[in-house]
Amino acid sequence: MPRTRGGVDGNGDRARAGVDLNSDVGEGFGPWRMGDDAAMLDIVTTANIACGFHAGDPLIMARTVAMAVERGVRVGAHPGYNDLWGYGRRRVSGDAPADIATMVLYQVGALSAIAAREGCVLSHVKLHGALSNVAAEDEELAAAIGAAIRDTDPRLAWLVPAGSAMVAVGERLGVRTVSEVFADRGYDSSGNLLPRSQPGALVDDPAAVARRAVRMVREGMVSASGTDVPLRAESICVHGDTRGAVELASAVRRALEGAALAVRPFAT
Repeated sequence: MPRTRGGVDGNGDRARAGVDLNSDVGEGFGPWRMGDDAAMLDIVTTANIACGFHAGDPLIMARTVAMAVERGVRVGAHPGYNDLWGYGRRRVSGDAPADIATMVLYQVGALSAIAAREGCVLSHVKLHGALSNVAAEDEELAAAIGAAIRDTDPRLAWLVPAGSAMVAVGERLGVRTVSEVFADRGYDSSGNLLPRSQPGALVDDPAAVARRAVRMVREGMVSASGTDVPLRAESICVHGDTRGAVELASAVRRALEGAALAVRPFAT
């Protein structure tokens, strides 16, 4: 995918303004839980809540929204493919872009209704797993989803992988995009996330994750196979299902604040 160049000049003003710290949460189902959402929501500034297709259910959605609101954490929808068995990490072929966009809206609408009961308005949408990976490269799918988000609520931001097709599509459609980087995931030399099956795809050393996060914001760069890859960092993600996720997120927040970088939500 084409990259959006960062660097000191490109990211300097943004680094001074601060950076968002987000996590994907509410990704359990029934009695099964994924990660420590309560602890994570004490650290991050933005929560992407699963909407029932790849994980989550109405009760988990409601509890997670309530916890986020109590902590002043911004809430967004985290829709994925209809794939509970595969946790939304498998590509689902055969559906038309317009149909997939409708499935995204179904999930956004469900979370929006639950959030409204808590006096909360959704701030954004972030695609999950395989759906995000496909939309990052497939402009037709990205355009269908982006238009659906815009037409549903033009106030919704679109949290997207930095440099992905979704950035350009959002600009064309008039949808505000927020470029996201991943402190706990490895990148290839093209700026794409390494598949989880490859060595180096997951970064779970707190010190390394913290260093990466600071460099992403300050320099707009991430190291990949000995190459510096430019990435625009408006929001940093620490996945809730990464091993030691709470420790990683804590290390990232401490490192950002220690580097005099304000940690605050992109949505006001």
